[in-house]
Amino acid sequence: MVTGTAVAQAQDVKIEVRGSQIGGPAQQDQGEPDWMARLNNWKRDVAGARSAWLAAMQAWRSEQWQKLGYDGARYQRPELLWTQRSFVQPQAMVEDRYLYDPVLRRYTVDRYLDDLDRRYGGIDSVLIWPVYPNIGIDNRNQLDMVRDLPGGLPAVRRMVDDFHRRGVRVFFPVMPWDTGTRDEGAPLADAAAKLVAELGADGINGDTMDGLPRAYRDASDASGRALALEPELALRDDGMLAYNQLSWGYWETPFVPLVSKWKWLEPRHMVHVADRWATDRHQILQAAFFNGTGIQSWENVWGWWNGITARDGEVFRRIGRLYRAWPELLTSTDWTPHVTTGHYGVYASRFPSAHETLWTVVNRNDFGLDQGVLRVAHRAGQRYFDAWNGVELQPRPAGEGEVSIDISLEARGFGALLQVDDRVDAARLRAFLAGMRELAAAPLASHSVVWKPLPQVQVPVAATGPVASPPPGMVRIPAGEYLFQVTGVEIEGENRPGLDVQYPWEEVPRREHLRRMALTAFHIDKHPVTNAQYKRFVDEAAYRPADDHNFLRHWVGGAPRAGDGNRPVTWVSIEDARAYCRWAGKRLPHEWEWQYAAQGTDGRLYPWGNTWQAELVPALATGRDLPPPPPVGQYPQAASPFGVEDLVGHVWQWTDEYHDEHTRAAIVRGGSHYQPQGSSWYFPLTRKLTEHGKYLLMAPSKDRAGTLGFRCVKDGA
Repeated sequence: MVTGTAVAQAQDVKIEVRGSQIGGPAQQDQGEPDWMARLNNWKRDVAGARSAWLAAMQAWRSEQWQKLGYDGARYQRPELLWTQRSFVQPQAMVEDRYLYDPVLRRYTVDRYLDDLDRRYGGIDSVLIWPVYPNIGIDNRNQLDMVRDLPGGLPAVRRMVDDFHRRGVRVFFPVMPWDTGTRDEGAPLADAAAKLVAELGADGINGDTMDGLPRAYRDASDASGRALALEPELALRDDGMLAYNQLSWGYWETPFVPLVSKWKWLEPRHMVHVADRWATDRHQILQAAFFNGTGIQSWENVWGWWNGITARDGEVFRRIGRLYRAWPELLTSTDWTPHVTTGHYGVYASRFPSAHETLWTVVNRNDFGLDQGVLRVAHRAGQRYFDAWNGVELQPRPAGEGEVSIDISLEARGFGALLQVDDRVDAARLRAFLAGMRELAAAPLASHSVVWKPLPQVQVPVAATGPVASPPPGMVRIPAGEYLFQVTGVEIEGENRPGLDVQYPWEEVPRREHLRRMALTAFHIDKHPVTNAQYKRFVDEAAYRPADDHNFLRHWVGGAPRAGDGNRPVTWVSIEDARAYCRWAGKRLPHEWEWQYAAQGTDGRLYPWGNTWQAELVPALATGRDLPPPPPVGQYPQAASPFGVEDLVGHVWQWTDEYHDEHTRAAIVRGGSHYQPQGSSWYFPLTRKLTEHGKYLLMAPSKDRAGTLGFRCVKDGA
């Protein structure tokens, strides 16, 4: 829920409008305890009460249409009709290992989609996410992050084509909050619409936006490609419904389902109900199914894997199959939420057409039901099918012109009734029923509800040849007992299991880490590796990475700019850093080695002590342009207890890499000399020794950054 509560009144019945949802008929009496109110409301839920509520809803809708001068013509545009069938949509991180293979250096769309087909029945559209949480580590803007994807825009367009070949539409996001990085030189609406159209994609998702302004509709049309608009948040203005044809819904899920405001006003509007942090999704699945709306199937949440459980996956599969079989019913202008049911805790909506009618039913009770669920109007020749289980039903007469319908509802389960006449497409009906029967052979209760975080593995680091004395330019760090304590600074996720990283001694990833360690002696570079040192490596090793986009992009003609030789080298991937270390007979430090070298044994917050002193680090650059980092060795007074320098506030420094089944990430330490302004969503800058950054990895072209360098370690003897 993202907006405040308002109350509309029509025909003496109050309609409670809560942001993007509307209260149902059993939500009105707020003066009794919840359980008593539910029971009493149900007892007096005679036809008159619901009829009055529905009449008030219809009157309120008419008033809104009139007030807005509403025109739904854009929902009739042939090139955008697909939005009304975009039922299941995940957000796909570009770093997801199922979507891109960094070894083969290609997008693996079929692998990604095959996995979703297998686990929950597939998708209709996808939001490709290349930006947050890495944006802001340097000054690349949100569109630069797309351009830096491996293979450049031609490869991204081929990826989009691969989705289209499988019948999946593609969205890319815009971030209005990205105002502190490189200036694109054009309004965001124009630049984004042009880029998305160039990629052959289908829509724009407005991150943090409560409706995409009309400028995006105009820019889309000017681009020559009709792009669908989908804001993340509830529309701030009901009039925006006319040209935002999809939206996300962060919904409340009380016992009595709320009604989607946007779908009630415009049944062709596609809402994707979302809750990225829910490990049990049955609440949002029931809310969506009751309203006949779409669902966000987001699992890779900024590198935290919130996998859909087996039971929820089976619900996704069945809802998707039903929706895709009868999509025209779900946009019915005569849909009716909260039709009468025969049981407390069972709620249904009716979606009629001339020859077929669909009821979507949810059982909010913790027990199953199978008799007297619905009572519906009947005409001679009509047939009834349990659309959730794929079987024909035999209705029982229940009064003049009505029949009683028995359908089977599992505890906290779902049901659907399909009513057809003799003009139904028989082949279509048979195929649909056969598919649903196949799925219903295993009840939902047979599918596990257990959620577990994905285990992570730290990438092994090979030891170097040990030496007793520190090589030139290195500092010896003595063996000792060390209390390693560090916290991840991810913006979101609290301390959920699976967040941040999993050290080898931990049973599950988490944000907070503490370990008493016995460390052996090692040597560490006194300063970060410089441009001059890296130039020598490139020349002597003839090093050129296969994926060379952005490699040493701050150099000119294959060499550092004049006067830059003693500055830390940047624009190197973790692979580029490892290559240098191997050439030098060294390796990247483990994170705890880096922190021990910076902190000593007293747990201090900064290399020089526990009080921040701005004069001991480079001045923080905050503009839209990225200046180079200062030369190394200019802040000797900021050295650690062991004499290691330039540890914080200079350049971020590569350490360990971790991966799980879906995501790779590296821990970067020390912070940098740059932080874009204007938003709290940029990559968090930290210069405390008790905090680390988690940087998602995809491919060197995108991973390289203008503030990210490294130093090496050599094992001691």
